[in-house]
Amino acid sequence: MLVSDFNYDLPEDRIAKFPPKERGSTRLLILDRETGKIKDSFYKNLADFLNPGDVLVLNDTKVMQSRLFTELKDGRKRELIVLENHDNPKATEKRVIYRGKLRAGDELFLLDSNVEHDSPETRTGDKILVKEILGNGIALVESKTSLDALTENFGTVPLPPYLRRDAEKADKLRYQTVWAKNMGSAAAPTASLNMTEKLLEKLKSKGVKVEYLTLHVGLGTFLPIRSEKVEDHEMHSEWFSIPEKTLEAIKSAKQTKNRVVAVGTTVARTLEFYAKTGQTSGEDNIFIYPGFNFELIDALLTNFHAPKSTVLMLTAAFADWKNLKPAYTHAVEKNYNFLSYGDSMLIC
Repeated sequence: MLVSDFNYDLPEDRIAKFPPKERGSTRLLILDRETGKIKDSFYKNLADFLNPGDVLVLNDTKVMQSRLFTELKDGRKRELIVLENHDNPKATEKRVIYRGKLRAGDELFLLDSNVEHDSPETRTGDKILVKEILGNGIALVESKTSLDALTENFGTVPLPPYLRRDAEKADKLRYQTVWAKNMGSAAAPTASLNMTEKLLEKLKSKGVKVEYLTLHVGLGTFLPIRSEKVEDHEMHSEWFSIPEKTLEAIKSAKQTKNRVVAVGTTVARTLEFYAKTGQTSGEDNIFIYPGFNFELIDALLTNFHAPKSTVLMLTAAFADWKNLKPAYTHAVEKNYNFLSYGDSMLIC
């Protein structure tokens, strides 16, 4: 199976560069994964497509301000995305995704993200040492101060690079779910960014059960596929935890023939990893692509994903690529907005 098989034409003007003015005002495409039938609707109408007794599972991870601006001694700028170390959150040594060239031994001077980065006066006095280049744009770095403390004090929202802009004040609120609780993600669970408290209450009043789990988004979601064959790609681990309350709700839904609805690919991966392994917490490295046998989820609420990405492949595995690709073509033609701040799709 080739990575190039999962490609489609995504015009630049279909990528949502900013969040909608009002959270939850986005569109929703409904895709029947058995027939391929498509229906156009709105995210606020989600309750119309769920039934009493269905279980809606959300990811309650919270996005760290993990994007750090630094510069080398000669002033050349380098950006870092700090990845969580769940075994030791106060660690002074962590992995980072970096932009620009780095070498082992490079010393990076930390800049304050709240001010302009065009003069030496913006240096915070903190330094980060590059200990090792690990490959695939990842390095191991260390600092005297906890890297978590540095991100909290001087970091900014880690917007995806395809947005091609720096984070603004509004992003601190909008690149976060309304229920974000457990700090640890280097990116948002984007299918949930359009969800509002009002819609959650509407779903609950209809009899839909709303439950939560945690998966901290990290390398497994970030890294592109560099192999030609899908099967050769190795997913990196991301930390997860599923509460017993959520598992009980899921078991009850299965017994009563109701659906388990995963909000986002992070939730889908976590639940299917649990179904395969029985693990309720730990490191999740499952890679889901066409041919995968889903054992737990019955519906998937997700955003429109980038071409040739692991999340697109997961979605194709659930919907069947022969159904999903025409739905994406329809969405482009009907001017849906794509990627993190864009519109959504319910596959059921």
